[in-house]
Amino acid sequence: METELKLSLQAPDLPRLLAHPLLAGAGITQRLLNTYFDTPELALQHARMAVRERLAGAQWLLTVKTAGQSTAGLSRRQEWEGPTTPGALQFDTLVDDAALSQTLMTLRPQLQAMFCTDFERQSWVIIHDGAQIEVALDQGRIHVPGTDLSEPLLELELELLSGPEDALMALADVLRQTPQGPIPLTPSDASKAQRGQALWRQK
Repeated sequence: METELKLSLQAPDLPRLLAHPLLAGAGITQRLLNTYFDTPELALQHARMAVRERLAGAQWLLTVKTAGQSTAGLSRRQEWEGPTTPGALQFDTLVDDAALSQTLMTLRPQLQAMFCTDFERQSWVIIHDGAQIEVALDQGRIHVPGTDLSEPLLELELELLSGPEDALMALADVLRQTPQGPIPLTPSDASKAQRGQALWRQK
């Protein structure tokens, strides 16, 4: 189960965020290349699911995310992720929900690449209010291959690794207050997959 708080921000506020005392450490920087799949009839979108292949460094990962609840930027949903070979989409060895695994394997011959995200992620693990939280700053773009459709991507994600869920909101409040003045970190319910789907529909 993935529990995270997604926050949008504006590029002019980025230097102040990165100067925040809690983000003073170097953290980890990684480029992530992602391709999202669906059927021509958008079966996954209608089921509010996402299937993604990700290249992280030298490793390929396959990810499945199910429909979840998202309110005021805070989302909870099931997620499976594991090593893969590009194009294999081997859901039966990844997903331990038998019914979901069978559904995805049935859809597999129809799945095609729909849109991509290409971004650099800076991440820090912070202990706050009794919780361990990964803070991830993503900067890059969303695009539809073979078209000119593209939009910038800039967002902050706070993912709960352990501890109480309330700590996510508490940490967001702390990150909004910087020595150079407050930053409007705005809760967002739109996932990268949803934004990519909206972009694809403009074809």
